Amino acid sequence: MARTTYQDLLDAGVHFGHLTRKWDPKMSQYIFMERNGIHIIDLNKTLTKVEEAAAAIKQIVKSGRKVLFVATKKQAKDIVADYAKTVNMPYITERWLGGMLTNFATVRKSIKKMSNIDKLTKDGTYSNLSKKERLMIQRERIKLETLLGGISDLNRLPAALFLIDVKKEHIAVSEALKLNIPTFAMVDTNSDPSNIDFPIPANDDATKSISLITSIIIKAIEEGLDERKREKEDEAEKEAAVAKAKADAPEVADRAEGAKRTRKTAEVADVVADTDAEAPAAETEE
Repeated sequence: MARTTYQDLLDAGVHFGHLTRKWDPKMSQYIFMERNGIHIIDLNKTLTKVEEAAAAIKQIVKSGRKVLFVATKKQAKDIVADYAKTVNMPYITERWLGGMLTNFATVRKSIKKMSNIDKLTKDGTYSNLSKKERLMIQRERIKLETLLGGISDLNRLPAALFLIDVKKEHIAVSEALKLNIPTFAMVDTNSDPSNIDFPIPANDDATKSISLITSIIIKAIEEGLDERKREKEDEAEKEAAVAKAKADAPEVADRAEGAKRTRKTAEVADVVADTDAEAPAAETEE
């Protein structure tokens, strides 16, 4: 079953590109026509590409890895943050810090600093500090939460990136390229799709378009998480069955040994009975 329809894409305004004078020639393969000085995106190709992206991202999540959502433009940040939270995926919606991927160890130190501040407030140390110190720590905590709150649970590099505007997030694309991290992105007619592994030609400025494409990716992630959960449950059942079989093995062996003894006893009894039956006949012949 298709994840979306041609009509849904039309209703969301996914087909509207930028002014023709702002286009990137590398997007020509995804442009259907030009109307009133605006490029129109080929929605047939959008349908194909969004299906490919959703299928690939589903497999990544199914393997137990994380997808980092990146959307720092005003009309996309709230939409992407809300969707990412529903599937417990990391996200960046304020500002991409240079080296967030290529210098991930340093970023992890900043995240650890944020957790240390939280510990201060819990163990009572925070209340023993002066008013000025508390204010400085509070400001630093707010700053760290704003920049890194969405990736506080990210313990290692993400397996993939999903970006809304590759032109705006060019630093993130560059870092992912250096580390061979797959990229999924909405690419508008003014963008360069050549460095994106799974480009989705779509309007990356309209909130309806952003919401529709992001929701399709989120559904694919949910499917991947559900399949992973079912596989784990099946493995747990198999392990329980194997453990039960091992536990029952001695009892089965004892029953088999008992049956073997019973058969042997019966055979001996039959031999004795046959011997007793032949004895009188032998005496008569004498």
